[in-house]
Amino acid sequence: MTIFRFDLLSGFDAPKARSHCASVVFGLTLLPMLLLTSGAVHAARPMITDDARIVDDKACQLESWTRHNRDSDEYWALPACNFTGNLELAVGAGHTRVPNGRSTTETVFQGKTLFRQLETDSWSWGLAVGGARHDGNGQGRIGNDYYAYVPATFAFRDDHVFLHANLGWSRDGETRKQRATWGVGSELQLTQSTWLIGETFSQQSGRPFYQVGVRRWLVQDRVQIDATYGNRLGSESQERWFSIGLRLLSLPFLP
Repeated sequence: MTIFRFDLLSGFDAPKARSHCASVVFGLTLLPMLLLTSGAVHAARPMITDDARIVDDKACQLESWTRHNRDSDEYWALPACNFTGNLELAVGAGHTRVPNGRSTTETVFQGKTLFRQLETDSWSWGLAVGGARHDGNGQGRIGNDYYAYVPATFAFRDDHVFLHANLGWSRDGETRKQRATWGVGSELQLTQSTWLIGETFSQQSGRPFYQVGVRRWLVQDRVQIDATYGNRLGSESQERWFSIGLRLLSLPFLP
């Protein structure tokens, strides 16, 4: 699930750490291509770059996370279900708080379908369309945002390495500006239950963002936790963020 929204972000002052993380994310992004010359993906939370897969037929998932920015804290819950076999529908909400008492509540909705299903060491692609409603307490950001993007996923090395790419469009409801969006990310399986992720993406004007993190299955294919660090390329502390998340996936149960 990709959510097209960013605030000012926070962190610590460590230029060496910033440079190291930027190198790691680009290495992870290029890793699948390097592995090709030498020889089940779950790219949802915490990646911003979406995967070209959907929730299993007649099943649901719940993604929840908190994100700490420099000037705000975010709390999110985003359930999604697949009622028809090839259409994942998601409706959720997030609440952002800042120290002076201002807050914003966002309602997010999205539909995603696939035109090609992902198989072992193959590729898939699809289309996602969605939007977000922002409601502030008199000072927060208000407006409706809309977006669409094409996700593509490529699997390598017996599905131990994945490369994801997104190309899309978004419209800012407050400024009414439209812009192209993109993202490139990868996943590398470290153990049976642990994955290392890295990505770079652009959803606003200016330099792209990057994010690195780890996700781990507590119950394989059912309960997952994750943690990430992100920043804008070339930025110091102003736009850093940290996040932790929990993802739950159900067995098929819908009629």
